[in-house]
Amino acid sequence: MDNLTRRRFLTMSGVTAAGALAVGATQVSWSDLMTAAVRDPLNSEDSVLVVVTLYGGNDGLNTVIPAGDPAYQQARPDLAYQPNDVLDLGDGLGLNPGLKGLKGLWDDKSLAIVRGVGYPDPDRSHFRSMAIWQTASPKTSVPTGWLGRWLDATGSDPLRAVSVEPTLPPLLAGATTAAASLPVRGLKLPDGKLGTAFAALGKPLAGEEHWQAQAAKSLQDLQEAVRVLGGAVHDQADTEDDEDDEKTKGTSAGGGSQLGAQLDLVAGLIEAGVPTRAYSVSLGGFDTHADERGTQQRLLGELDGALTPFVERMRKGDRGRQVVVLVYSEFGRRVHANGSDGTDHGTAGPLFVIGDKVKGGFFGEQPSLTDLSNGDLKATTDFRDVYGTVLRDVLGCDPGKVLDGYDGQVDGLLKV
Repeated sequence: MDNLTRRRFLTMSGVTAAGALAVGATQVSWSDLMTAAVRDPLNSEDSVLVVVTLYGGNDGLNTVIPAGDPAYQQARPDLAYQPNDVLDLGDGLGLNPGLKGLKGLWDDKSLAIVRGVGYPDPDRSHFRSMAIWQTASPKTSVPTGWLGRWLDATGSDPLRAVSVEPTLPPLLAGATTAAASLPVRGLKLPDGKLGTAFAALGKPLAGEEHWQAQAAKSLQDLQEAVRVLGGAVHDQADTEDDEDDEKTKGTSAGGGSQLGAQLDLVAGLIEAGVPTRAYSVSLGGFDTHADERGTQQRLLGELDGALTPFVERMRKGDRGRQVVVLVYSEFGRRVHANGSDGTDHGTAGPLFVIGDKVKGGFFGEQPSLTDLSNGDLKATTDFRDVYGTVLRDVLGCDPGKVLDGYDGQVDGLLKV
């Protein structure tokens, strides 16, 4: 999502608290985070939530696919996947073929799929529906995000939540506290002979004066920050300028992506012990009104190619094994295809929860494809049930304090 579109979203959502509209108003540097990691490191037993927003309205029926259902095949004859195309999950459902890595996570019971997720009286506007998801307030507009209210309720340190995005999303804006923002831009040091000489400057020497030692330590810290925050972050950011026409499809509700780079950065911060309990990352482009099948499968492949290595990397450390990933979009798509080989704005869709703390499998009832509401799926799970579960079991917070008294849960979703 480019800055202009995101600013419009921020304005229309009504979320203006804590400087959320000011680009960079809460930006922090890598040195702020590394200092926090030294002074107050993340406890290896503290759970961490990573929220992945899919902007544009991902088509849930072509993500978790009822390929054997005749109603599905009849509703979208040119867009439908055949049963032998999908990655079988059981219960007559299969994952999109672009999600091979997530299928592996399903097989080892670390992927939960919550079906039919939505909210009462759905709104098909990108901006209004995303505002509802990010504020967790379906009926009335409120000026704060659900994780922003968690920040308000549990302290005033903005480093407890970090957005790895160009601007702070509304979900991280509270009434008195806003999360920190660390946009992906990467760090890069010289290479070759110059790089070798630069690295040597950071090595301690016997008998050196105090300030010389401090300078060397600063260079060591810089090189460590590049190791943690640089690399793929910088490389992927460079390639964003080379996007072809294919990658601009579906971007009217927010396009572009550095999801792999964002998750690399989050992984490095977690491994470094930064005391952040919630992170926000995003992938845009899911507004697939035309040419959906190829566009969506490419985007889901990008999601899979970023999430799978992130989860595998997190499993290698004590802190990483406490990470829970939540993947959602503002709405699903219509059941029937439109006339442009795409789908229009719909309602309910599946939501993913991933990690070693997750009890894998299906949660929630699969929506009917024949019992519809004005041509749309009927939600079977309120999204606040998922929020309440992660607030309680990941962030250790009373959900009622954040969700205006709402106390629904998804029973058995997480290991406690």
